[in-house]
Amino acid sequence: MSEAETISKEGAIEASELKEDYASFVGRKVLFILLSLAGIVALAGVAATLGSANITPAEVYTAILARFFPGTFETTDFINTIVWQLRLHRVLMGIFAGMGLAVAGAAMQGILKNPLASPFTLGIASAASFGASLAIILGAGFVSGQWLIVGNAFIFTMLASLTVYGLAKYKGITPETMILAGIAIMYLFSAMTSFLQYIGQAEQVQEVVFWAMGSLGRSSWEKVGIIALVTVVCTLALMYFSWDINALGAGDETAKSLGVNVEFVRVLCMMLASLITASVICFTGTIGFIGLVAPHITRMVVGGDHRFLLPASGLVGALILLGADTLARTILAPVILPVGIMTSFLGVPFFIYLFLKRRKEYW
Repeated sequence: MSEAETISKEGAIEASELKEDYASFVGRKVLFILLSLAGIVALAGVAATLGSANITPAEVYTAILARFFPGTFETTDFINTIVWQLRLHRVLMGIFAGMGLAVAGAAMQGILKNPLASPFTLGIASAASFGASLAIILGAGFVSGQWLIVGNAFIFTMLASLTVYGLAKYKGITPETMILAGIAIMYLFSAMTSFLQYIGQAEQVQEVVFWAMGSLGRSSWEKVGIIALVTVVCTLALMYFSWDINALGAGDETAKSLGVNVEFVRVLCMMLASLITASVICFTGTIGFIGLVAPHITRMVVGGDHRFLLPASGLVGALILLGADTLARTILAPVILPVGIMTSFLGVPFFIYLFLKRRKEYW
């Protein structure tokens, strides 16, 4: 065999080995996503059994399947009412809310190249709290009726995002300017919320505090539909720009050399993440740590490739929030704790563990 043939054969073997390694690498990521999906399905069945009426997970799944396959699966009117009218919309609210917050956090961390970036460290949640406080204490808002608090929270969230963009645009849109602008907005809206609480009556302040703790108890099928639609559409849009977000991780100059419109991608992804966050917290209130911890946990397993990181983070966030709400409903039953308190209790130990164990190559 000639030297050229030997070199060609060795190159083919090496290429084949690299292809197998890559397939195995991708397979592990896909397996993690599938296991996360299975975990959500299993946990959802357990969560839907919680309440004054005792039913089993099997009865929950049967009631769900009976809705779509009425001739194949049968259930009773009693179980059907409990599952579809009382419990399932809360479970789905937890799944899509957790998914949205986690995807928003992963996107923000990617475009800003900062492991501490999240919807709550950039002032978005503070703006929502101010909007809700304005509606509760002063009765002022952009909409009226039952959507007053929700509308205010959503609009002020988007206003905060636009303000962060405007301040960053003035000094040049870089990760540093956007983070500093977000911190300034966070303190501004926190101060205004504190002022409203100071002048409000005791009952109003109590309502504001309860709203700010975060809860899935205000769920309904209409709200679940809105959150699901916004989360799915914005997540698909963010995944479309996943290669660009990966390039941003290598630095702005490198991304520009690869043909990425850095400013456009950063602003657009920031707005998509803000839209997801606004659509979630205007209905649930402030639920912290999901957007901060879920991407870190996922990154430890699937790495920093946003093609896999974004959907996997969403599934991990759904698991965390649904698990936290399940604990909040059982730990002091029949008292139901606000889920925002439970996510903080769960998030702090996770965050400290990740901080102590984090290897440098994660970022």
